[in-house]
Amino acid sequence: MAASSEKSGEDVAEILGDVTVLKADTGEPVKFRDLWDQNEGIAVVALLRHFGCYCSWELGSDLIEAKARFDSAGVKLIAVGVGTPDRARMFGERSSFPMESLYADPERKAYDVLGLYYGFARTFFSSAVPQAFSRINTLKKAGKNYTIKATPDDTSGILQQGGMFVFKGKELLYAWKDKKTGDHAPLQDVFDVCCKIPVA
Repeated sequence: MAASSEKSGEDVAEILGDVTVLKADTGEPVKFRDLWDQNEGIAVVALLRHFGCYCSWELGSDLIEAKARFDSAGVKLIAVGVGTPDRARMFGERSSFPMESLYADPERKAYDVLGLYYGFARTFFSSAVPQAFSRINTLKKAGKNYTIKATPDDTSGILQQGGMFVFKGKELLYAWKDKKTGDHAPLQDVFDVCCKIPVA
């Protein structure tokens, strides 16, 4: 089920548009508003936890598999993670995640704007943590080239939860905030929203 946003969809898009993230491949700064067509473009914005989180590697693997479907529907995939561009590159290179879709947010500014959850208890002491590790075979497959070296130097970043958002231009169509580690948005729900919209 999509989580509700405290701000209206357009307010979220306007505020998020001013947030700067860093390209994984070059470290070049780019505003969110420049990542997709703000009039009619459809974008899936996936906020990973940090680049050294096993669950981020699992979600990354799922998004790699989903990318062809997004592409065929004219949907732009944007994945952002907590950490510096060098950690994002490490994640991208080792997981085969497409660099052109990958961005770093070392200061977690996008996470703050989107109101994503943060904290020790949600990260380590939630019912979803054992649930995530009940998917151990999936996690192992997704993390076959995993490295803990992708973890941010600023360890406060490991307490950040992620989320998934779908925009059409500046209109927020879908919002999911991970309540706990490994609590990812159901991709079928995302497909149902973004891949059935006529592309202008």
